[in-house]
Amino acid sequence: MWLRPVRYLLVLPLACASFVVAIAQDQVSLDVIDLDTSLSLNRLAAQLATKRVVFIGETHDRYDHHLNQLEIIKRIHQLDPNLAVGVEYFQQPFQPQVDDYIAGRTTEKEFLRATEYYAGWGFDYRLYAPIFRFAREQRIPVRALNVPSALPSAVGKVGIAGLSAQQRAYLPKEIVPADEDYRSRLRKAFEAHGAAKPDAFDHFVEAQLVWDEGMAESAAAYLNANQDRRMVILAGSGHLAFGSGIPKRLERRTSAASAIVLNGGDEVEPHMADYLLLSKKQELPAAGVLGVSLEEKDGECRIHSLTAGGAGEKAGLKRGDVLVEIDGQTVRRIADLRVALWDRNPGDRVRVSIRRKARFGAPIERNFDIELAAPAEKSKLE
Repeated sequence: MWLRPVRYLLVLPLACASFVVAIAQDQVSLDVIDLDTSLSLNRLAAQLATKRVVFIGETHDRYDHHLNQLEIIKRIHQLDPNLAVGVEYFQQPFQPQVDDYIAGRTTEKEFLRATEYYAGWGFDYRLYAPIFRFAREQRIPVRALNVPSALPSAVGKVGIAGLSAQQRAYLPKEIVPADEDYRSRLRKAFEAHGAAKPDAFDHFVEAQLVWDEGMAESAAAYLNANQDRRMVILAGSGHLAFGSGIPKRLERRTSAASAIVLNGGDEVEPHMADYLLLSKKQELPAAGVLGVSLEEKDGECRIHSLTAGGAGEKAGLKRGDVLVEIDGQTVRRIADLRVALWDRNPGDRVRVSIRRKARFGAPIERNFDIELAAPAEKSKLE
């Protein structure tokens, strides 16, 4: 349907030969990457299969990055089916719900609703669906590595020292300070958000460490309890580059041999990874949308605005309408609508039930048969 094959994928081993180039009287040391020495995916998989842990970084909204991750998972799984996949996208308390989906006990929409995917992660699930579908087909265990989303947010505001006893219960048992290089990279990201309170950067670093240590601790617990399995860990490249985030913190707990694979981005630096994937950027096909902007109020999901000429406006939806159901699925939150529509395409038809405030008397309930349209532009419209 919307799954496309990986194309234009180049694998560069970053442990390339170093050359010393003389410029005038100065000696400049350079790491030179020869594009003609790239690896095939089969050779890459064979090399990665010698490691117990493989980290594959991503830019979260890059579709090609996730297709690359899936391709590597498939090839490693062919070589060794005793594989697990650890992901940043789900929080540890939702492990039972992830297990239910992988075991085939729940549907995809039940899975998204039960894990509170859109509230906890929020990226277009179509980016990740091929990975989870493959894991489900092959019964590959998937581990929800992330800490509860409210925890790093709280640490970012008050620091670890300011957490309540209840919040501290979810902290990793051991948190090792960030090295100076990691702090420097984090400072660049922090300063991009503008001015803040004097201690805000230290809290920002602590929040990042809670993420890193929490995911490393969760992965280590699984690996130590399942000595026959290896693991592929999928996370944002910032958690993996140079090994400063999750990798070194996992190694401290397991001593497992590992490799870091990063999908290429804007910057390439020496020693940032063991392998770099270069692929042509691919966009997800347009999704089918109602063309409405929503707000949650009083336990209801109301239409705040509509796209001019969009599917909802054409069908007769109005500002202030309360969404009640989409194709028989109850809607109380914006996430409910996203679950109902996540796999719909432009041209698909849906039945929308709404409640509309009447000028006099009780609210009116109405049903609409609506043909979804493509988004007018990238926005928060559903």
